[in-house]
Amino acid sequence: MNILVVGPGAMGCLFASRLKKGGHHVTIADYRPERAEFINRHGICLEEPTGEERIHVPAVTGSIAEEPDVALFCVKASQTREAAEEIAPWIHLQTSVLTLQNGLGNLELLEEVFGKGRVLGGVTAEGATLLGPGHARHAGRGQTIIGPAGSADGPVAKIVRAFEGAGFDTRTADDVEALIWGKLIVNVGINALTAITRVKNGQLPVTKGAKTVMKMAVREAVSIADARGIHLPYPDPFARVLEVCHATAENVASMLQDVLGERVTEIQAINGAIVREGLKFGIPTPVNLTLTSLVEAIQQTYDQRVAG
Repeated sequence: MNILVVGPGAMGCLFASRLKKGGHHVTIADYRPERAEFINRHGICLEEPTGEERIHVPAVTGSIAEEPDVALFCVKASQTREAAEEIAPWIHLQTSVLTLQNGLGNLELLEEVFGKGRVLGGVTAEGATLLGPGHARHAGRGQTIIGPAGSADGPVAKIVRAFEGAGFDTRTADDVEALIWGKLIVNVGINALTAITRVKNGQLPVTKGAKTVMKMAVREAVSIADARGIHLPYPDPFARVLEVCHATAENVASMLQDVLGERVTEIQAINGAIVREGLKFGIPTPVNLTLTSLVEAIQQTYDQRVAG
């Protein structure tokens, strides 16, 4: 397949390098020319448990030579619209657009730009940490789910085969909204807490205070999902969050990576989304409001941190 990966962050580097190794034609779209030039010179350095490998994946900041079969969005939620409008002229009407991003709203934004018929939703439990430009560590394996499934020889089936050939455990599902909410609730329980406490995922369940707040934040998110009539893809949401914490124990969550790098986080697309949905349904979400406010306060004071 001809695959355009939009965004050279941790997940973008992971999927781009593995898909390139799997024999596919892969290009990374980046909005920063100096970073694209660095990746073109040095390739992507991917650290796996079995060792480190450097894979050459071309990066572009302008138009691409060949129109892709699929554009895989891996940018932060705050960059979705800008990135979509940037690449829209590059791709033809037959190109599928797939989001594996965190949070609410990405699917809808992409549909506004590209149209509903072309946009696919998905989630991934793969863990990756960005160590530098074009340098990622594969920090934990997990399943990737894409939908709606469509026909046996349709775009989703082809993407699944490509992902599986690249070593990703992948399957399809038809209820995309349930997939996204299932991932959202996991992120609600993990990401903001790691950003505030500055610990890896595996530390949250064994830290009493963090586990208590996690349980309350997840409970609020589940109440919103229930109000929306969402059928979550697991029977016990809090048990699922704990399971993900243990499975990705050594992972530095993406929101913590952003805080450590003094970047804008996805807090508004995750815990902030729960707060906004709560207002729509008249459901109080004080824990998620507090987590959102704290992470925003951290963002706003990067240049005022007290040194240890």
